[in-house]
Amino acid sequence: MKGFAMLRIGEVGWIEKEKPVAGPYDAIVRPIALAPCTSDIHTVFEGAIGERHNRILGHEAVGEVVEVGSEVKDFKPGDRVVVPAITPDWRTLEVQMGYHQHSGGMLSGYKFTNSKDGVFAEYFHVNDADMNLAKLPDDIPPEKAVMICDMMTTGFHGAELANVQFGSSVAVIGIGPVGLMAIAGARLRGAGRIIAVGSRPVCVEVAKYYGATDIVNYKDGDIVDQVMHLTDNRGVDCVIVAGGGVETMDQAIRMVRPGGTVANINYFGYGDLLPIPRAEWGCGMAHKDIRGGLCPGGRLRMEMLIELVRYNRVDPGKLVTHIMYGLDKVEKAFMLMKDKPRDLIKPVVIVN
Repeated sequence: MKGFAMLRIGEVGWIEKEKPVAGPYDAIVRPIALAPCTSDIHTVFEGAIGERHNRILGHEAVGEVVEVGSEVKDFKPGDRVVVPAITPDWRTLEVQMGYHQHSGGMLSGYKFTNSKDGVFAEYFHVNDADMNLAKLPDDIPPEKAVMICDMMTTGFHGAELANVQFGSSVAVIGIGPVGLMAIAGARLRGAGRIIAVGSRPVCVEVAKYYGATDIVNYKDGDIVDQVMHLTDNRGVDCVIVAGGGVETMDQAIRMVRPGGTVANINYFGYGDLLPIPRAEWGCGMAHKDIRGGLCPGGRLRMEMLIELVRYNRVDPGKLVTHIMYGLDKVEKAFMLMKDKPRDLIKPVVIVN
């Protein structure tokens, strides 16, 4: 089979590999819809998780099951499924501790591209199929469903980590697709004022659709000064970091009030340290919580998010600005995510 792969840091290309084999609890899936992620860009061009040779990329897919192992009970060939970006091994101590994303070690639930081939191929492997796949209802189109796999679960996790409550004031730094879903998640959890920090008009428009009440543009000056001005120098209750470089953590801590929470769902692809401003962190005593987390995966999470889409609580399809057809278009979509033209939020490839 062919797949689109990271050949080495800084280089991608198409390669041939053997079709994967299903173990007794696993499934082999043929992609129906695929989406590249900025995380793929960090992985390839920044070497964020280290060198990977001839590793097939991609972790966002909706597909059709073509083969299941002997012990798989709930799925069969022909089923259309949503495949989460995070596919843990569910028989680990970390799962019992409540952190399935890290089953088997830190970030080990993130398998596609990280520790095994990803989904940008004619076929891909899913471990523990009964626990990591979710059936896709017929009334959700694949281009919308593929936004559930990562963008929706990651953005919503930002709102969860930030502990957004009824009436909370929230700033979301970075309004690419993950930040936009963080806005939607904050609104669903009852946020009052939602300040979106971003500049691209296409993203600003969708941010307002999802619930942003204010827009802060870094081109208009320091974003901390702007947020503090909007809040009468009080700061916000919650900051969700969904984009930016290492300096963004410094900005987030400066704009959150004492007793508030900074929640990071951003994938920092470079740098050895994340700065904490001493004075604005109350010399270490400000009760400003700093939390960061890999998005939840697994079947139950996907099924719950599917219900939100089915019953019109959120429309992740608003993220999709470019649709292409054919597996060979994955490379073009990938480079769009790298170059980020001004009219792009998220590209999707429909596989014939």
